[in-house]
Amino acid sequence: MRLSRGEKLFYIINYMVLIAAGLSCLLPLLNIVAISFSDYSAIASGFVGLWPVGFNLDSYRALIEGTPILQSFKNSLIITGFGVLFSMLFTILAAYPLSKAIFYKRKFFTLAIVFTMLFGIPTIPAFLVNRELNILDTYWALWLPGLVSAYNMLVLKSFFENIPVEMEEAAQIDGCGEWRLLWQIVLPLSLPVIATLSLFYGVGYWNSFQSLLININSTDKYNLAVLVQGMIANQSLLQSMNNLQPDELEQLITPESIRSAGVVVMLVPLLAVYPFVQKYFVKGVMIGAVKG
Repeated sequence: MRLSRGEKLFYIINYMVLIAAGLSCLLPLLNIVAISFSDYSAIASGFVGLWPVGFNLDSYRALIEGTPILQSFKNSLIITGFGVLFSMLFTILAAYPLSKAIFYKRKFFTLAIVFTMLFGIPTIPAFLVNRELNILDTYWALWLPGLVSAYNMLVLKSFFENIPVEMEEAAQIDGCGEWRLLWQIVLPLSLPVIATLSLFYGVGYWNSFQSLLININSTDKYNLAVLVQGMIANQSLLQSMNNLQPDELEQLITPESIRSAGVVVMLVPLLAVYPFVQKYFVKGVMIGAVKG
C-alpha cells in the first residue's frame, strides 16, 4: 500500500519521538552501569560517560561486603515469587467465573469490581486492617491488601471470554469438569496473558517500597528497593562501610559508584526476565483488552 506524503511525515515524526523517548531512558541507565564499573579517579573527575573508565568490580565487592544486599536480594525474591503466585492464583479464580454468562449476578459483581478502580488503597485504613489481622511485620501485609488487581482481573476475564465456547463444550461432552477444564484447557490457551500479568505483578512486588516501610519493622526483612533507596538518600551507610575497611574502601570507591552498583543489582533481575516474556507481552495485553 502506497503511503501519502502526510502519512510518511507522520511516521517520521512518530519514529523520532519514540527514538528520543527510548534514548532518554537508555542513556541514564548506561551511565549508571558505567559508573558502577569505573575507577575511583575517573568517577571523581567526572570523566565517566556511557562506557566504564578503568574497569573494576570494587564497588560491587564493597557493596556485598559492607551492606546486607544479599539478604535484601533474597527478601525481594521471596516477596516477588510468592506475591506473583498468590496474586495470579486469585486473579484466575476471580476472572474465570465472571467470564461465564451463566454466573449468577455476573454484571453486578463485575461493576462492583470496576467501581473499586476509582479509589486507591488508603494507607492508614490498610495499616489498621493489617494490625487487626495481626500480620504486621510479615510479608502477608504486602501480599493481602493488593492481592488482586482489578485491572488485571478484567483483562484476564476478557481473554477468557474470547476463548471459543465450542472448545469448552467439546471438553465437557467428553466428561471434563470445571476444574479440569480450567487447568488443562483454558489456562494453557491463556499463556500469553498470564505471562503478561505475571510481569505486571512481579514489577509491582519487586519495587515495593512505601508499603514495606509502613508494615515491616524488622530491617532484616527489607528488600532491595528499601536498601537502594537508603543508599541513595543516606550518606551514613557509605561511612559505616568505610569504617569497616577505611584504608581500602576510602581510596577505591565513591558514593556514586556504590549507589550505581546497588541500582544495577536491583535492575538486573527484571532486565533478565523481560526478554523471556516479551514475546507474550503485546499479544497478551491486546487480546485480553479487546473483546472480539
